[in-house]
Amino acid sequence: MEKILRIDMGAPGGPTTSETGLGEYAGLGGRALTSAVVSKEVPPLCHPLGPENKLVIAPGLLSGTAAAMSGRLSVGAKSPLTGGIKESNAGGQTSQVLARLGYAAIILEGKPAGNDLYKIIINQDGVKVSIDNTLKMLPNYDLIEKMKAEHGESIACLSIGPAGEMKMGAASIANTDMELRPTRHCGRGGLGAVMGSRGLKAVVVDDSEGQPVELHDKTTFMELARGLNKQLAEDPKTKSIYHRFGTSGIVKAVNAMGAFPTKNFRFGSTEHVDGLSGEKLNELIESRAGEGKLGVSCMPGCVIRCSHVFPDASGRKIVSTLQYENIALIGPNLGFPGLDPVARINYEINDIGLDAIEAGATLGVALDMGLGRFGSEEDCMALLNEVRRGTVLGRLLGNGVEMTGNVLGCERIPAAKGQ
Repeated sequence: MEKILRIDMGAPGGPTTSETGLGEYAGLGGRALTSAVVSKEVPPLCHPLGPENKLVIAPGLLSGTAAAMSGRLSVGAKSPLTGGIKESNAGGQTSQVLARLGYAAIILEGKPAGNDLYKIIINQDGVKVSIDNTLKMLPNYDLIEKMKAEHGESIACLSIGPAGEMKMGAASIANTDMELRPTRHCGRGGLGAVMGSRGLKAVVVDDSEGQPVELHDKTTFMELARGLNKQLAEDPKTKSIYHRFGTSGIVKAVNAMGAFPTKNFRFGSTEHVDGLSGEKLNELIESRAGEGKLGVSCMPGCVIRCSHVFPDASGRKIVSTLQYENIALIGPNLGFPGLDPVARINYEINDIGLDAIEAGATLGVALDMGLGRFGSEEDCMALLNEVRRGTVLGRLLGNGVEMTGNVLGCERIPAAKGQ
């Protein structure tokens, strides 16, 4: 990864692209690289959705190799929620693909005039930025199906849903998993709104004709990588907890500590913990079979395999994945005693393109202030539909828990630094 791709979305006459070497950013990758670029190149007092902010997308230093867990992708910008440098990361395919195409970072600069919507195609032949207004307001799952139909299934995608297009402060950037589902979200800090402010709906990358990452000393590298992979894969915690329960394995422990957010953080535990636990998740996935899966890797090369596919009672997949944070913020925080409504609401949040943590906290405040009933899936879905439609209430909710709590006059706003 020896090059940085810069795309000026606000250039006169339309977006322009250029490639440079790493220069002063040599030796950096992932979070270090995204934050370094934002720190050096983004004016601290600029508006997060204005033309001076930059969205930086960077693979980790070892992405594209056989090193374990090397495929996480970092995205950085000035945050619409915190007002500071924000990094958000996710698993999925895109980091590995970008690395194999030789890119250490993509830096989106400027802001286009008008209301056209763009997509970026990156492959071995180069970079193409084009207007595609047929993508307007498509939710994430429909968008990816359209990208697959147009560009084949040897791709990886970054995308925003309607929330990002409407520049909502809680908007996420979805990253496709290994089955080309938009399930891996760079959620924190509202960076989907920054992507939306660039007029960018999707980044499609295809390395089907690319070259493997070149290693200086392949023999030594592979020896080290195999040793680490084996050590991680055979760790008792990996086998007995992460493969079976994912991060939901800590639900009962957190509940026992009194730190499990319940009904807008009014309580720290719930009597329904058994129905929300990792043990229950494991039981439901195994008993329902069908499309349900345990021990799924969120990205190529992940041996921890803490992800899963959660199915409904008929065995049909609802969502992938239900990690601890999703369960906590959408489950007891909204008054639900079991995992099925959590999974269905989580799917809706992913499709709209919101951060599940921020959305769960925001819905908790809304329910606490009388906009719905705790434990009502119907009420939660109705509020999310307001976000999807972009109503005034929906735009309020889509801008996160702090704004929602302040406007509604709530005294209980579970936020730190605006998120």
